[in-house]
Amino acid sequence: MARPRKFDEAQVLDRAADAFWTKGFEATSTRDLTECTGLTQSSIYAAFGDKRGLFLRSLKHYLERVLHERIVRLEALPPGQAIVAFFAEVIERSLADPRHRGCMLVNTALEATPDDPELQRYVAAETVMIEDFFRRCIAAGQASGEFPADPSATDGARHLLAVLLGLRVLVRVRPDPALLDGLVGPALAALGLAWTGGRHAASVPLFDTRTPVHPA
Repeated sequence: MARPRKFDEAQVLDRAADAFWTKGFEATSTRDLTECTGLTQSSIYAAFGDKRGLFLRSLKHYLERVLHERIVRLEALPPGQAIVAFFAEVIERSLADPRHRGCMLVNTALEATPDDPELQRYVAAETVMIEDFFRRCIAAGQASGEFPADPSATDGARHLLAVLLGLRVLVRVRPDPALLDGLVGPALAALGLAWTGGRHAASVPLFDTRTPVHPA
């Protein structure tokens, strides 16, 4: 009978994700992982298979805590507020990180190669999830008359996804609030949304009693 694990898995994944997020998959060594998690190399391999297995579990853990939680929470808002709050939180979080690491998902997308098609498919699926969130918001806003009919919900969602990914890359080397606001403002203006800047927009209420966005 296998012995039960004697470590807090969530804590280990948090620490491993922090290491991978900071250095990337390739540059993070097994020694880095043993030091940050407190586990031995044999314990890591027994629990997660290998370094790649720990990386995938850490990435999924990170996305569940950050991206998935944000989408579920913000979809309770009216469409315009949901989109504005999404970008506001991203900018606020990005600028608050003293190491300016950007987004672990986007960093992984930049590091992924054709040699690991499984990882590429996983990252692609996560970007589709973000795109679908934007599409649902835009479609709901168009149905209620909050947003103009043009661009289409699909085109608008893909434009917002492109802005988001570009923002997440730029913040790693140019963490300038004015630059980030300049990326987001025109994209939201196409939907008739006002953007006063990430730090100010982040003050929008997290919950609202008006009609929420419903999955389309």
